[in-house]
Amino acid sequence: MTQPLNILLVGTCDTKADEIQFIKSCIEAQGGRVAIMDVGVLGKPRFTPEYSNDAVAAAVGTTISDICASGDENTAMTLVASGAVALTRQLYAEGKVQGMITLGGTMGTDLALDVAACLPIGVPKFVVSTISFSHLLPPDRIPADVMMILWSGGLYGLNSICKAILSQAAGAVVGAAKAAIMPTMGRPKIGMTSLGKSCLKYMVALKPELEARGYELVVFHSTGMGGRAFADMAGQGAFVAVLDLCLQEVANDLGGSVVVSGKSRLEAAGLAGVPQIVAPGASDMVDFAAWSGMSAHYADRPFHAHNRLIASVTTPPEERRRLARLIAHKLALATAPVTMILPKHGVEEWDRPGEPLHDPEGLAAFSDELRSAIQAPVKLVEVENHINDAGFAEAVLDVLDAWIAAGIVPRGQLASL
Repeated sequence: MTQPLNILLVGTCDTKADEIQFIKSCIEAQGGRVAIMDVGVLGKPRFTPEYSNDAVAAAVGTTISDICASGDENTAMTLVASGAVALTRQLYAEGKVQGMITLGGTMGTDLALDVAACLPIGVPKFVVSTISFSHLLPPDRIPADVMMILWSGGLYGLNSICKAILSQAAGAVVGAAKAAIMPTMGRPKIGMTSLGKSCLKYMVALKPELEARGYELVVFHSTGMGGRAFADMAGQGAFVAVLDLCLQEVANDLGGSVVVSGKSRLEAAGLAGVPQIVAPGASDMVDFAAWSGMSAHYADRPFHAHNRLIASVTTPPEERRRLARLIAHKLALATAPVTMILPKHGVEEWDRPGEPLHDPEGLAAFSDELRSAIQAPVKLVEVENHINDAGFAEAVLDVLDAWIAAGIVPRGQLASL
């Protein structure tokens, strides 16, 4: 007989008792088994949760009384969040969490993001929030695979509107937990960053070559949250090596774009000791929301409208020099080998001669600054290719093959005959 799925339900049982118990009933009606974690600090609930706020506080060596006396509500909830994270990690390690759901307003959402982030990619995590999809949520706080829904009509008490939302969320987390196929150990994984094939094409050539060497290639779309997922997994040691070949999110962050993936971008893998092959793919441009209009700072720059959601504008030479210095600084933090491959004839499809973002002056400025900014032990390799040429992909494989031969990257797992 199939065992019921263990769903962790996190919320403030002192202020959201009715809503939490309603979600529990919905999950149980779908065959799930619910364990409630109380993260409230204002009082004791009228029911007994499986994990009390005392247990949450004890997980970080304190008491709920001390937390309540720690200062203002922000300080208290930050301490409770650390306890909830510690307890959730413990429960997951013990095999007691197959899915997680939280609910709250701004306070509860702040805590919920930390709890969701402590669970690995592949574990269903659902946040019901009064600020879902809000600009209040910074990219580096949002777990890469979190699911969110706006808690419409949910500020105070149950009603037919919020019941519709809560029941959907309950069904979603149960359904996801039932259907989830967790990542397998299998072949060693290599993480790669890129954009779509209209802009960057190297993954087309590299994927079959890496698979022939016995690796599983995992490609992340560098449009903000994709880079966030890539950095998270690299930092957790999910990859034996990374091919971080698209750095547009780093350029976006420097240029003030909203299409960013957090400050750990281009740092997490290196700090975790993961070997990195890096290239400045699409680093010549900054994204902006096509529907919002371009910043006046870039008004006279060439741009490309990709679709009705996103457009890109080239950055001026001095900004590219600053980017080169930032890239070099981030790579210098690495604790494992790093090779930067610089394609001398362009970094994305639209910068070729005759294309709208062709800017040889900007490319020359970036390349010149990168040559002086990159310092040993980071290695700089220049190739007489465009990043979308076959020669660039061959250069990547040359570095990787040398690392495999030297034992820096473990050998792939070839299929048995």
